[in-house]
Amino acid sequence: MKHIISALVENEPGVLARIVGLISGRGYNIDSLNVAPTQDSTTSRLTMVVPGDDRVIEQVTKQLNKLIDVIKVQDLTSESYLERELALVKVQTTSRSRSAVVELAALFHAEVLHVQQKSLVLQMVGPVERIEEFVELLRPHGIQDISRSGVIAVAKSES
Repeated sequence: MKHIISALVENEPGVLARIVGLISGRGYNIDSLNVAPTQDSTTSRLTMVVPGDDRVIEQVTKQLNKLIDVIKVQDLTSESYLERELALVKVQTTSRSRSAVVELAALFHAEVLHVQQKSLVLQMVGPVERIEEFVELLRPHGIQDISRSGVIAVAKSES
């Protein structure tokens, strides 16, 4: 099972390296990682997708909480939360296939960012599963390049 772990950390050099080192040093993998400042410039929100059972995630959260630069750790998977990911996809097109790709983008509420003679660059924001569906439907057209942001998430609860 994949868990979404959200951590509020001090916005200081080396914090990300310590967190990644702690997780990888224990043999755990990180499927995606996103870090950005919060409304308070002294803190950052770190969002990770970590595969593992509840025991693995419990160990990860306990270890993260021991780091001095970590303010708060939450496993959002067991809570009600909102998640999004951004994908930029460069798709090969011809004069014949262009309209089909644009139509597919419209169905997924994706945006055409850049048009070239033989390709389109599309942007999609949404839940991970929806982005994966979109990418799979684009594959037959020929994906030239793809860049995904990784998951960002926020708990719905008031706490």
